[in-house]
Formats: sequence, structure tokens, C-alpha cells
Amino acid sequence: MCGRYALYGPVSRLHEQFSADIDDLPLDWGPRYNAAPMQMLPVIRQRPTGECVAHLLRWGLVPSWSKDESIATKLINARGETLAEKPSFRAAFKSRRCVIPASGFYEWRQLAGGKQPYFITPSNDELFGFAGLWERWSKPDGELLDTFTVITTDANDAMRPLHERMPVILQPDDYTLWLSKATEPDLARQLVAPCSDSMLRIYPVSKAVGNARNEGPSLVEPVELPPA
Repeated sequence: MCGRYALYGPVSRLHEQFSADIDDLPLDWGPRYNAAPMQMLPVIRQRPTGECVAHLLRWGLVPSWSKDESIATKLINARGETLAEKPSFRAAFKSRRCVIPASGFYEWRQLAGGKQPYFITPSNDELFGFAGLWERWSKPDGELLDTFTVITTDANDAMRPLHERMPVILQPDDYTLWLSKATEPDLARQLVAPCSDSMLRIYPVSKAVGNARNEGPSLVEPVELPPA
């Protein structure tokens, strides 16, 4: 499960780390320390000509065949094991794969004092590239809506104390392979796996992150837990 993440720092990082054109991003798009479903967030896609480009898409997939967009809240994540079989994901898995940049993501662990949030961030202080899928849906008035979902897989050993699932975190060398429509689904499926433990740095953060209305850099600052 991945239901909340963060993306902060200069927008230029999307160009530097994903070789993505960022000219289509709004100039006023700011950092998100508490990115939540149904928000517009940067996603990396590949143009037909092969170049990568960053666009704002709404988190929560709406398949092209959906009768309405309410399904989005149920499709914020996609289980990697069933991408090729599930009607909601199989078409996008074949030809509409994307990469979702993230500074880190949140997960909660049940402790004696209640649920404690943790922030999982790259150990090299760069950005994660989550494997994702995107879809285009036509609203009744004809307006087009582009949406995305985060693919999940079994948790690695570092994540397992927090949750049994985690986002699929791609290796930078695999971004092009994942994005390309020329990549066969069977080959793309090989990238759907837990990342190594060494890629992650995990620490507890403020419970304020539990409210999606809260924002700001204080949400990703480490906190000390009371003695067990």
C-alpha cells in the first residue's frame, strides 16, 4: 500500500534525474510534503518520439471505460502480481506505463501509543522513481482527465516491520525500459519486484502527516519515539 508520499526540492531535479522535459509543468507548482490521492502530481511519461516529459496527473486511476470517475479512490495502487489480468490495469500495463518521482513515502506502524508514521526516503538523497500506470478518461462534457496509479509489490526486509506491501521502486537504469511502449509486458513484469534494503532510509516522523490538509517540511523531519 502507498497512500501518501512526498516530492520536494527544485523542479529541475526531474530533468536531472529522469532526463524529462519540465516545460509543461505549471510555474507555480510547489513542493508536496503530504501528497495524497486525488491531487495533481508530477508524473514522467514518454512521448511517441521517445523523449521523457513531466506532466501533472491526478492520483487515482480512472480507466478509459469507466462510467464515472468515482472509481479513482479505489485505484490509487495496483498490485504488481495481477497487472496483466485485472481489467482496470491490463491495457495501461501494455502501453501506458509511467514513472512517479518521489522524495519518499509514508507508512504507519501500530505501536503501544497508536499508529506511528515513518518516512521512507532514498539512502542516496536523490529521488525514488515509482513504477506506475496512467490512463486518459473523457468526462461527460468532453474534457480529458489523465490519472495514475502506483504499482506495489511485496515488502523487502527493511519495510516488512511496517507493512507487507511497498511501491515498486525502479532502478534509474530501468526507467527507459519501463516507459518504452516497445518493451514487452513480460519484460516489464521482471521490473516489478522489491528494491534492495540498501536503497531505503527509514525513520519516524510527526503524526501530523496523518491529516492530508497538513503540509510543510516539518512533516519529513525525524522525531524521537518515547521509550517502549
